[in-house]
Amino acid sequence: MQPLRGTKDILPYEIIYWQHIYTKASAILSLHNYSEIRTPIIESTNLFQRTIGKATDIINKEMYTFNDQGNRNITLRPEATASIARAFISNKLYQNRLQKLWYLGPMFRYERPQSGRQRQFHQLGIEHIGSLSPMADTEVIYLANQLLRQLKLKDYILEINSIGNLEERQIYKIDLVEYLLKYREDLDKDSQNRLYSNPLRILDSKNVKTQEILHYAPNLNKYLNKTSAEHFYLVCTYLDNLSIPYKINYKLVRGLDYYNQTTFEMKTKSQNSQNTICGGGRYDKLIEQLGGPKTPAVGWAIGLERLLKIIEQELILTPKQINVYIAIQGLAAQKKVWEIVKNLEKENIRFELDLSNASFQKQIKRASKLGAKFCIILGDQEINDNCITTRELAHHKQYTIPYSIFLEEIYKLKH
Repeated sequence: MQPLRGTKDILPYEIIYWQHIYTKASAILSLHNYSEIRTPIIESTNLFQRTIGKATDIINKEMYTFNDQGNRNITLRPEATASIARAFISNKLYQNRLQKLWYLGPMFRYERPQSGRQRQFHQLGIEHIGSLSPMADTEVIYLANQLLRQLKLKDYILEINSIGNLEERQIYKIDLVEYLLKYREDLDKDSQNRLYSNPLRILDSKNVKTQEILHYAPNLNKYLNKTSAEHFYLVCTYLDNLSIPYKINYKLVRGLDYYNQTTFEMKTKSQNSQNTICGGGRYDKLIEQLGGPKTPAVGWAIGLERLLKIIEQELILTPKQINVYIAIQGLAAQKKVWEIVKNLEKENIRFELDLSNASFQKQIKRASKLGAKFCIILGDQEINDNCITTRELAHHKQYTIPYSIFLEEIYKLKH
């Protein structure tokens, strides 16, 4: 049996990197008073249809959707923001005016698997809910930047844009479509299909010919009103204050319909199409759209598989070594060893108990292979003499002491 295409087992030697990211994220985000939230992996399909946008690839091609035994239409979550907006409403989190939340978990999209992209993938993200201030946009970008720096990620660029509000985009769409219609036959197939359903997504096309056509297309920033332009100007000003370098990319729109105003991505300098590490933006209408109170919000998500692919090259992590290996033989030793185990737990000493019934020679050999500092030996001789034999594996020293003294001095095995 093999795992399903687009899914992957995360093995013990890899999990230390996942734990490292979780620990770093928790430390940084807790410092800024963000609280972790965990939402269900399955949600009502309608949640995503109402929020992500019917003309998006996620809704049309990529969702894992099925009817359960109660004939409810269920979807494995393709992203987390909609779920968090639903949780914000259903749990009445709006009673506390401001919510700063973060999450880490699996998402599911039926995409063609490739390097850094799986059908079950993981995202780490934050949502700052309740503030219209451009400072909230800046804070979430700052936190993403801090986290990536802490994870030793190098050579990435922050790209930022404003896509304004719905009314501004509607006017822009009319002019964009009018311009692109003149070049319809020269556009790539996906862009031709998006001309009327989702023309803004054409701006994000990776097709070289389409990008050449877009070079002279109208720019969305020219359609922003004073409020939108000022909001974006302040976000950029605050980023300057923080000395965070950025590039304004007027074609950056992101792939989800709920975004407005600020959108941003952090990209590696690789020419690979899968070079976006972090993406996000502002979504001031989403919660209201789902039946909640009018609540502005801004957030981002980091694709962990892509991030891990990069940081594993820079960051060498090794599993924690065990301090103590317990080698036992005989029924009496098996009964007595649990008292030693409890004392090791009490002193918070990392250990492994050998349950192989192999000879002491083989058990000690395995202790050395695992990198243990000490090997505790408990056999018939030790039981008869009421003592413990301890072997320092690095120096090949071995000594035997009375059992009671061993228990009193067990803390020495920490070092």
